[in-house]
Amino acid sequence: MKTLQEWLDWCEQLHPVAIDMGLDRVKTVANRMALRFDCPVITVAGTNGKGSTCAMLEAVLLQAGYRTGVYTSPHLVHFEERCRLHGDSASAESLAQAFAAVEAVRGDVSLTYFEFSTLAILHLMAQSALDVAILEVGLGGRLDAVNIIDTDCAVITSVDLDHMAILGHDRETIGHEKAGIMRAGRPVIVSDPVPTQSVIAHAAKLGADLWLLGKDFNFSGDSLQWAWAGRGRRYSGMAYPALRGANQLLNASGVLAALDALRARIPVTAQAVRNGLAMVELPGRFQIVPGQPVLVLDVAHNPHSVAALAVNLDAMGFYPTTHAVLGAMADKDLLPMLQRVNPMIDRWYFTDLPLPRAAKAQDLQVVWQSQNTRADAASSVHTDPMQALQAAMGAADPADRIVVFGSFYTVGGVLKDGIPRLQAKHLSP
Repeated sequence: MKTLQEWLDWCEQLHPVAIDMGLDRVKTVANRMALRFDCPVITVAGTNGKGSTCAMLEAVLLQAGYRTGVYTSPHLVHFEERCRLHGDSASAESLAQAFAAVEAVRGDVSLTYFEFSTLAILHLMAQSALDVAILEVGLGGRLDAVNIIDTDCAVITSVDLDHMAILGHDRETIGHEKAGIMRAGRPVIVSDPVPTQSVIAHAAKLGADLWLLGKDFNFSGDSLQWAWAGRGRRYSGMAYPALRGANQLLNASGVLAALDALRARIPVTAQAVRNGLAMVELPGRFQIVPGQPVLVLDVAHNPHSVAALAVNLDAMGFYPTTHAVLGAMADKDLLPMLQRVNPMIDRWYFTDLPLPRAAKAQDLQVVWQSQNTRADAASSVHTDPMQALQAAMGAADPADRIVVFGSFYTVGGVLKDGIPRLQAKHLSP
């Protein structure tokens, strides 16, 4: 019997390309496995905000007493993070058995790493007596392996420019790809405040039940609390979600709309909503780790999410020096990412990442230098995220802050031995 790691290593060698869009091969194997869910399914797509939306849905539904299953990707440190059952990561042993179940029927069908692992996780979830399944789309929507499962409620969090070589070069084209998770007659929640026409048109063409922010649901808030109203429910005087950041009310609003749309099948109480949103956790999403200096972890890896990171950093207040560790994929739109956050970063620590798609630290530095106009800013290059973080710690004063952002591999690289608690060397006696 292979271990989970042996299965993962094997899957990486299985298919000639890492990304091979299309559902025919995955559907063939899923049909052989008789893969189906006997519970409501919520599918979440979007450029940014998918992970936060899934985490909030899970937290509220757990508080309401439901047996939840969540599939998200990628992971930060351990593959098992991709599948959560009843609030906990699946065991390596159960995942290894699920991989074996896929291989037992795969035959001559070639699957990518993502397709193989998706089928394994969906199989494990389908066997786990769930009350509700929450599925995060990996890339796009229409042709993503997750879309072999018919959703009972689709959520589209945001449509912005990312993975353009695969999904298209403008919001309308990318929106059409994400709209592919909709199903006729089923609710689709769009928490993007400026939805693309392609999303609205596809819902009309399909006959999906479209919920738009500002029309079918809305939210308001002041400095202390927020309120939400939908078609069938309203909540007022709520504490802000435990996930920090400017966009989390948009994500939380989409969550409440999805729960409103499904309330006949999975009713939740107002108390479950309040408790779930107050207790939700998701590592690496504007995660602030107290210390001297303070540490900020964020998987912002495209211009849209980096813009949100910049707003959130600005709202934190004054720090004498801000140090930033950045590692990113080479196919990202790096120049606008750097331009957006550069004014608030004083020292950069660019890092290599351990995979072929990653930009070299030196190449990141060159892109940064091409747009940098600050004479007082400095940069250096490092071989891995932990080395970069240690260099930043060596240079930082206790009152500074260190921001680690970019790829999941960057944030995961500094979390691999647990959450670092920083103590500047200047505090030592």
